[in-house]
Amino acid sequence: MHRILKAKRRMQRVPAAASRHKVLPVAPRVPSSGLQTSVLVLNRQYMAVHVVTARRAFGLLYRELAEVIHVDQGNFGTYSFHSWREVSEMLAQEKQPHDDWIRTVSFEIRVPRVIRLLDFDRVPKQRTNLNRRNLLARDGHVCQYCGQHFPTHQLSLDHVIPRSRGGQTTWENVVCACLACNIRKGGRTPKEAKMRLMRRPERPKRNPVLLLKLGNPKYASWRTWLEGVLWDVGACD
Repeated sequence: MHRILKAKRRMQRVPAAASRHKVLPVAPRVPSSGLQTSVLVLNRQYMAVHVVTARRAFGLLYRELAEVIHVDQGNFGTYSFHSWREVSEMLAQEKQPHDDWIRTVSFEIRVPRVIRLLDFDRVPKQRTNLNRRNLLARDGHVCQYCGQHFPTHQLSLDHVIPRSRGGQTTWENVVCACLACNIRKGGRTPKEAKMRLMRRPERPKRNPVLLLKLGNPKYASWRTWLEGVLWDVGACD
């Protein structure tokens, strides 16, 4: 009995001793911001059909479902995932300010700006979808009543002619409005609310989200493939 009691005391002392050794928390793995950048996707006929994240693009490249289209001084070449990795080694010697890079345990690879699907021939419908993202892009994230620029979460969509009056959800009747102006206007027309539109809303002649993207120097190479593109290719960020 005496031996059993001594054994129990030793077992009770073990947790107390172990508690003196602090367990350091494991830092969470932070994803690379480069994986969230946009990559233009072409079909097999070299027509722009979509925009995906770099993460998705690398997945397509690694599974040999796509190839990199790299434009350099007006000329372009095509590369597989492995050959693009070799090209990246040379490009890494003179990195450019607008390049995005992904670093792995064993190598570093540059995010391509354009990839081409090897077995995809479909052509997108030539239209620009009327949705919140495209409409805010058309109006430049500027309230069409007060003229001020707002972040996305502080903007709403307003029917110029209210739906209660028969107004339709069309490019010509929906505008970007800040929350304050939308509340002030309520279910009235701009004339009734004594509010003036900055400009007459109309259907965009070019994809508004892509126009915003092309304003960023890092996506300058997209211009070669987006000349005259009217349709919605699903720009992501």
